[in-house]
Amino acid sequence: MNPTRLCSSSNVLSLVLATVAATVILSGCGGGGGSSSSADAVTSAVAQGTISGNAVKGPLSGATVSAYGLSNGTAGSALASAKTDAHGAFALSVGGYSGPVMLRLTGGTYTDEATGSMMSMASSDAMTAVLANMAAGSAASGVQMTPLTSMAQAMAVHMAGGMTSANIATANAAVGVYFMVDDIVYTPPMNPLVAGSGSAAAPASMNYGMTLAAMSQYAKNVGMPVSASLVADMMADASDGTMDGTASGSQIMMGGMMMGGGAMMQPDAGTSGLAGAMSDFLASGMNQSGVTSANMSALMQKLMSANGRMH
Repeated sequence: MNPTRLCSSSNVLSLVLATVAATVILSGCGGGGGSSSSADAVTSAVAQGTISGNAVKGPLSGATVSAYGLSNGTAGSALASAKTDAHGAFALSVGGYSGPVMLRLTGGTYTDEATGSMMSMASSDAMTAVLANMAAGSAASGVQMTPLTSMAQAMAVHMAGGMTSANIATANAAVGVYFMVDDIVYTPPMNPLVAGSGSAAAPASMNYGMTLAAMSQYAKNVGMPVSASLVADMMADASDGTMDGTASGSQIMMGGMMMGGGAMMQPDAGTSGLAGAMSDFLASGMNQSGVTSANMSALMQKLMSANGRMH
């Protein structure tokens, strides 16, 4: 046997083995087509932004929540939609969107705080919330959709420039200050229908929950059959930044209609009217929280003496 040929064959074999090993290593590091697709899938998954939280008018079950991107202060097409579960929880995937967001809720059923009755959102009823900014691929969790976030959205959309990030931040903060809730978007409202819920509730959460209960009580006091309809009235009242029963000078008809006749919204509905309704609810058998008038005195006194201005 020729030693030279043997040496050459060994060299060729070594080269082949080295090439195979290199190919395997490259494949494991993403050099192959399949691994590249897997890496792309991981990257794509990371870029999926999410918005999750709870819809509260009493927890809203079976409601549809839709997310909209905002551009130049107005809403574009829907980014995603989802249903709330039995506890009002929802979760949306909004892809790689970045910027301000509006959430809109329709439909669903809830337990009314003032009466304990199961009520349905009418087709004309809706609740909203606005987020000042969302980074691409980020997760906005613990978002609350309530009558207060709806009032802030109505205020922001009527400000000069519409629902810009700056206007959203201003409106959310203004409604929060008015009702003594630190952050209306991320503070979970206390549920006063749950026994003892007030014992562990933070002051802001307590104020939030009792404000929502007061709205239900106010609707009951004035004879509205479905308390969710009051949300549209409160949104209209807040739209010009002043709670005085009017929207840009026009009196509001209870039920959300802007026309003459019927039961008109009283000028004190969003001030002393809510304070009185809160007192009524606190003294009622529906209040299972353990919260008393003494606990709520600061907020009730603020509403009693308020001039209605939110900014």
